[in-house]
Amino acid sequence: MQPKAKYRKDYQVPDFTVSEINLDFQLDSNETIVTSLLTVVRKNPQATQLRLDGHSFEFLSLKYNDSDFKSFTQDKNSLTLDLSNSSDEQFVLEIKTKLNPAKNTSLQGLYQSGEGICTQCEAEGFRQITYMLDRPDILAKYTTKITACKTQFPFLLSNGNRIAQGELDDGRHWVQWQDPYPKPSYLFALVAGDFDLLQDTFVTMSGREVALEIYVDRGNLDRATWAMESLKRAMKWDEERFGLEYDLDIYMIVAVDFFNMGAMENKGLNVFNSKYVLANPQTATDTDYIDIESVIGHEYFHNWTGNRITCRDWFQLSLKEGLTVFRDQEFTADLWSRSVKRIEDVRLLRSVQFAEDASPMAHPIRPEKVIEMNNFYTVTVYEKGAEVIRMIHTLLGEELFQKGMQLYVKENDGTAATCEDFVSAMERASEIDLTQFRRWYSQSGTPELTISDEYDERNYVYRLHIAQNTEATADQLDKLNLHIPLKIQLYSQEKGKKLKLLHKSQPVSDVLDVKEDYQIFEFHNVKHQPVPALLCDFSAPVRLDYNYTNEQLLVLLKYAENDFVRWNTMQTLFNNELHENLIRYQQNEPLQLSETIIEALKFVLADTKDNMLTALMLALPKETEFAELFKVIDPQGIFSAHRFMQRAIAAALKNDLLDLYYKNQTLTYQVNATDIAKRALRNTCLSYLAFTSQGNELVKSHYDFANNMTDTLAALSLSTKAELACRDELLNDFEQKWHHDGLVMDKWFVIQGSRPDENALEVVQSLLEHRSFNFKNPNRVRSLIGGFCSHNPRLFHAIDGSGYRFLVEILIKLNEINPQVGSRLIEPLIQFSRYDNQRQTLMRRSLKRLLEIDNLASDLFEKIDKALQQ
Repeated sequence: MQPKAKYRKDYQVPDFTVSEINLDFQLDSNETIVTSLLTVVRKNPQATQLRLDGHSFEFLSLKYNDSDFKSFTQDKNSLTLDLSNSSDEQFVLEIKTKLNPAKNTSLQGLYQSGEGICTQCEAEGFRQITYMLDRPDILAKYTTKITACKTQFPFLLSNGNRIAQGELDDGRHWVQWQDPYPKPSYLFALVAGDFDLLQDTFVTMSGREVALEIYVDRGNLDRATWAMESLKRAMKWDEERFGLEYDLDIYMIVAVDFFNMGAMENKGLNVFNSKYVLANPQTATDTDYIDIESVIGHEYFHNWTGNRITCRDWFQLSLKEGLTVFRDQEFTADLWSRSVKRIEDVRLLRSVQFAEDASPMAHPIRPEKVIEMNNFYTVTVYEKGAEVIRMIHTLLGEELFQKGMQLYVKENDGTAATCEDFVSAMERASEIDLTQFRRWYSQSGTPELTISDEYDERNYVYRLHIAQNTEATADQLDKLNLHIPLKIQLYSQEKGKKLKLLHKSQPVSDVLDVKEDYQIFEFHNVKHQPVPALLCDFSAPVRLDYNYTNEQLLVLLKYAENDFVRWNTMQTLFNNELHENLIRYQQNEPLQLSETIIEALKFVLADTKDNMLTALMLALPKETEFAELFKVIDPQGIFSAHRFMQRAIAAALKNDLLDLYYKNQTLTYQVNATDIAKRALRNTCLSYLAFTSQGNELVKSHYDFANNMTDTLAALSLSTKAELACRDELLNDFEQKWHHDGLVMDKWFVIQGSRPDENALEVVQSLLEHRSFNFKNPNRVRSLIGGFCSHNPRLFHAIDGSGYRFLVEILIKLNEINPQVGSRLIEPLIQFSRYDNQRQTLMRRSLKRLLEIDNLASDLFEKIDKALQQ
């Protein structure tokens, strides 16, 4: 039987709710007994059927107000009570279930991670623990008692505050927790195990002292300090920027090795993938440090935007995720570099989210229908959702946005809210009409702005002609005009002076409200034809079509005040050059490097005001980023054009690159903006120098003298990308040092998966048997197999179909073990419409093979079915 879709339009207020839940866990790795006491309240007096969600456990018994209850029916996903003989407005259900955490490889519900036990209940994991009204609008107060062997599980953790504990005669002990704030079942958490514990405190703005605890595997305590510091920074920032204070007596974070997601914001007890907690200079890169801080912040910020105010239904997921991503982006921007953070976020959006918009899985940030909710934890819901929040911020400004946030929190605290509740609060607080803007929530696809301009030199009038269009997507054929905030600047051609924006002598906003399918914007008193800087700060998630000349691009590169514009200008120059060389490659013509690129790069190399920005501007777009410019992708051609430019730029600018490389050495390792920027610039220079005659010597020396993982990994990666003579020696040395540490080896697996050798697939297949690889660990699978399928497009899309056949075999295994991970890995296979006919045929054949396997999980079925319907 094919899984059925659910629709947003079908939402109904529940007939019953649960006000209190008392949970008792008799915990054991192989046999856990769960007793659940649900205080159920009948909201609809006419309701006679109570359907509870539940599966993947052994059902033991059911009582109604202390009496055995038999008037129920069961199927594989639910238990339905017949209450036609009961008129109780409130009653208590006692449900007993038996679980086997050790055999739960889905990593949802209650499962074993290493020697410990933990939970993952978002989105619908709680129903794998016991029967429950498992929906986000059922808010209950939880009391949880956990009993387990003390030597095996000395720490027993759950949501809220610890209210009681004790010892038993048989070597077991128990702890009881109580969460004073009503929450949905997806925010329930339990962790049991033996850990090292890092403790600290934080005093809130009202003077309350909060205990902070981070639990990590034994031996990893020295890698938890950065996470603790990040947590305190996040708590302080949320008070200062948003006026939001933490509300419990304790805040706990637990790092686990087996985890499908990045982290989970369970109330008071965040469960984290170890990747986003553990760091020291020997094991973590600069990027890891900043990512850890960002994710720690993200989950903490959920305390208000996700926990205290949760989602009415899962179609509203972006209400909490888009808003919280925006908040964590602002957190990182305020602490580090606003322009660098913006550039990094835009790169992700353009390369991954724009691709999703063009795929069979295209959906709005608030989807209209869903089969498997896990499939909608996407870059569209998260990152594009954050862009929608950012556009509201752009339209309102910081002061009115914060006024809207205060109104939103005041009106919705303690409730399950909707996206409309948020927009309405913003609208009423600012008195700005957001009626048309709401379409961003319901319309999928990436809008395109086509812009041309004209200059009336007699009247000193400059005009921008702007047309908007959103192409049909897999889920929607008809599109409406959106309200698009387009931020602009104008510069003089000759000296690059920024011009004032005037209309009839009056200053006008630099944010244009693009609302129609075609509009003209006029600017007056413009004495010479200007150069427009369009989409400053990437003010909207759109594609831009404006035919810049090289001369105009060089003006913006040299003079634009907006850092994003300068970076984006360099990207445009790179992309233009890559495009021309791709055409030359396809026509069997010699590839060339233009004088324009050399001039632009020499200017960038000479500008040392901001090393991190310089590093970003020097870097070529990734192959996957460049590929997004095309409706039909040529993996081999893109690789060849990209490789040519790496070599040609290295040859043309070798001395300049060497000079910067040696100037930016850091003798000691510190996690601060200055040193991180130096390392980034130095490693970017090395990314070109690796392709010169000195490449092998430079990269080998870089590896040998590295005193931190950032530099070690840069050398290791470049030795592989440039196929240097030292590569195997470095790869073997790294493996010998780190084979015992899965998180560090993930970096090694990614490099192996993305190696450009023609035999890369054979290497990847052999590494499935490596001593550090574990097929049941999502991090290992994503690193090695994802490294090949998503980050090695030329070889994954080999014309013989070998990459596709490999992924199919992997997905067949994951369908039985952990289909949620499989659903993430299948993405490059379902985007077959972006490739030539031969590859399309092979990819469709692969998907059809998957569709025929027995017991295909809904996670995979939904994506395969949508792809094949294209």
